[in-house]
Amino acid sequence: MLKNKKKLALNFKIFRFFLIPTILVSIPFLNNIQDAKAGIEFQWDQDSGYRRLKWFQKENKRRFKNTIYFFLRPSDRNSELLKINLAFPKKFKSTLKNEKISLCKVRIGGFENRTKCIEQIPADIEINTEESGLRSLNIYPYSPIPFNKESYAIVLKVFNPKKSGLYQFHSYGQPKGKSVSTYLGSWTILID
Repeated sequence: MLKNKKKLALNFKIFRFFLIPTILVSIPFLNNIQDAKAGIEFQWDQDSGYRRLKWFQKENKRRFKNTIYFFLRPSDRNSELLKINLAFPKKFKSTLKNEKISLCKVRIGGFENRTKCIEQIPADIEINTEESGLRSLNIYPYSPIPFNKESYAIVLKVFNPKKSGLYQFHSYGQPKGKSVSTYLGSWTILID
């Protein structure tokens, strides 16, 4: 009987030796569980000539201060651009100020580096607000945006709207030698 008690006590000490460190090591990992973020973008009508453009935002929470980069990569531009028009969705209720909007040559970030403006492009910026609630932004660079291998971005520093959802921004560009703007593509951003 005494031998069984000693054996049971020894087994309990061995079990405690392995169990306690396992629990202590796993607690920090259990504390850091985060929501999985899906990289899926839904479009309702894929055959309508819609072109999806790349974008990046620093913060996607409601009412947070945000910096949104709307990229115009070389594959998105067919010629030099004299004017860029950015149409805002009606539901995107955020205050726009000229000093918080810019156009720049951008380095698109990835695994090893961050997205950042390399060189500011001087441009006149005009904010249009119609009575129907539609807003757009006209950007007139002092010299045309060249058709080269550089990427450019329209950078907005705004507060995110109060309502969460998907917001689709459309862009139009006026090529050099033409008098009419053509559709460049659309960005669909998500606010949680």
